[in-house]
This record gives sequence, C-alpha cells and structure tokens, in this order.
Amino acid sequence: MKAINLAIGAKTFTAALSDNQTAKEFAARLPLSIKMTEMNGNEKYHRFDTNFATNDKIVGNVEAGDLMIWSSSYLVLFYKSFDSSYSYTKIGRIDDASGLAEAVGAGDVEISFSVK
Repeated sequence: MKAINLAIGAKTFTAALSDNQTAKEFAARLPLSIKMTEMNGNEKYHRFDTNFATNDKIVGNVEAGDLMIWSSSYLVLFYKSFDSSYSYTKIGRIDDASGLAEAVGAGDVEISFSVK
C-alpha cells in the first residue's frame, strides 16, 4: 500500500491507500491541493471533473479518517464515525485520525494531498 500525506493548515496526517484501481487512479493525480466542502457535520467532499473506476459497496460503518469515492467523482474525507447506508469505494484511511475534526474545522477547507 502506498502512503500519502494530507496537509491541513499546520497539521499533517499520514494515510495508507487501499490496494485497488480507484486508489491507484487517485494516487496518479498527486500532488493535489483542493478545496473540500463541508457536509453533514461529519465529512468534507470535492467533486472531480472526471470519474474514477469504482467498485462501490455499502460500507455500513464509516470511521473517522476514511477516504472514499462516492458516485464515481466525489472524494470524501470523513472526520467523524457513523453508520451509513450509502455505497462508496474505499481508497484509504488516515493512520491516526485524532485531531482530524479540529484540523478540518466546521466549514470548507483546503487540503493538500501528496505521496509520502
């Protein structure tokens, strides 16, 4: 699995990418700095102009630190854990999500992704 960094303000998180085609396509776009939009008080998302190859599954439980693709073109970073009936393709997970909710804050946020 490939490791990546997520820089959010002064805080940097390390994540391990999943071993799937979607994660490989995401890694090929790095480095990348994007604005992620607040949604539902538990996630940030960014819509890409192009689709990823996906293999969506109902995840049931989302964990803080999960990185997933929804609807083929939306990158979603979850900063709180909760139950979900939505389908996603998991592309990775932050190794230690403590402090993630504070780092992303309540509104939209700029996040830089890079290969570690």
